[in-house]
Amino acid sequence: MRRSSSIPVLRGISIGLLSVALVLVVIGLIGYSRQRNNYPAGMTIAGVPVGGVTPQIASERVLQVYSSPIEVTYNNSSIQISPSVVGFQLDMDSMIAAADLGRTGGSFWGGFWNYLWQRQPAPVDIPLSATIDEVQLTAYLQNEISARYDQPPTPPQPVPGTTTFLPGESGTILDIDRAVRLIEDTLRSPSNRKVTLSFQRSIAARPTFQNLEILLQQNIDVAEFDGVIGLYLFDLQNGQEIHFAMDKGQTISTNPDVPFTASSTVKIPIMVSYFIKNGNAALEPSSSELILDMIRKSENPPADRLMESLDEFRGPLIVTDDMRKIGLENTFLAGFFCSAQFPCPLLEKISTPANQRADVSTDPDSFNQTTPSDAGMLLTDIYQCATENGGALVAAFPDKINSQICQQMINFLVLDKIGVLIEAGVPEGTQVAHKHGWITEPSSGVIKNISDAGIVYTPGGNYVLVIYAYHPVQTIWEPVSGLFAQLSQTVYNFYNLPTQ
Repeated sequence: MRRSSSIPVLRGISIGLLSVALVLVVIGLIGYSRQRNNYPAGMTIAGVPVGGVTPQIASERVLQVYSSPIEVTYNNSSIQISPSVVGFQLDMDSMIAAADLGRTGGSFWGGFWNYLWQRQPAPVDIPLSATIDEVQLTAYLQNEISARYDQPPTPPQPVPGTTTFLPGESGTILDIDRAVRLIEDTLRSPSNRKVTLSFQRSIAARPTFQNLEILLQQNIDVAEFDGVIGLYLFDLQNGQEIHFAMDKGQTISTNPDVPFTASSTVKIPIMVSYFIKNGNAALEPSSSELILDMIRKSENPPADRLMESLDEFRGPLIVTDDMRKIGLENTFLAGFFCSAQFPCPLLEKISTPANQRADVSTDPDSFNQTTPSDAGMLLTDIYQCATENGGALVAAFPDKINSQICQQMINFLVLDKIGVLIEAGVPEGTQVAHKHGWITEPSSGVIKNISDAGIVYTPGGNYVLVIYAYHPVQTIWEPVSGLFAQLSQTVYNFYNLPTQ
């Protein structure tokens, strides 16, 4: 039986087809291998497309994008910032390693099969791996941007020789914390390499206490007061103080402070001593009337009656002892007021650090003396006691003095309404808890001493203001009382600046 002649032909065709298939497979393998050497289509590293390129080219692309400067806009200025300057560093090794894993980590033959069927792999995004030195970035923002491009506020400026201040102007200050976040986001973005930094509006700061002190002294110079004047100011919010004295227009030392005749301002210590003795006991109507007449009318007989209630013979010295217990060593009463027609004897000759000064003379009364700082510190103690139940009064007399009693003392001082001196320098309706004082010589009617000591309550802050003035010939009322008002108005304006 003869074989069919078609069998060799079929065999040849099969071998040919197999050979072609093998060639196609080999060509496919070569193509796939070449493709496998590059990153698959659709792959991104840190948002940068790297599909179809080698790791080296991919690395160069990513470095080029993330090493390019970012553009920062702040306060109408444009600044180019190199990422390396602010501590930005790429971790290329870890990103390339992750990309290589995505390139070669899958099954070779599975990938080859997908290649043959032209199936595109799923897109792979290798996330950004980088570090940012926040300390370095913050330092750059502070030293290179904020320092150069901030617009600091301009504080209100005192007008020399007046009681007023020119309004200040607000400024702009870089919001550094937010700027750090914004720049970090921009450094991590492959496409959005521009950022606008935000700023904070900064209101103009209050002038310094030094500015105020200079202005107060200029006011005294302009007034041409050629006697001795002492001023004490205490900020009841932050504890700052101004304390100076001038003699014939020249500043003099306040260590120790300058002694002045206390005149009726010494009635504040008398009131304090009365409450120290009586403590929490209910204030009798008769005692209340005595205090009212002593403070509001500035009468001397009620003051003597109150001191007699402390001790019939030594009442003034009791007041002196109380003041020493709270540290006021330059404040004393050495006798009752009595009257010009019926003078009382001096109970004790009292020396203090203040009245031992030989470089300045105010001819202080041997019966009652104080200093601007002593009077100011006593009012400060009363205020702190009333508002915080603290201060030297509570510390020295814890069983006698409390906030309710101190507030009662302030309520009495508020009733001293005379419309001049410190009161004349503040707007109508401003609460001033104070005691004024001056002495008119009976024989001539001449005034040599004028004083006022008070707590002033204002929208812009509360403060203690004390002013004492003495002239060896005559403290003429009208210019000197006007000077007190001008100094008071200057301080009020400092605390309540014009609208910015």
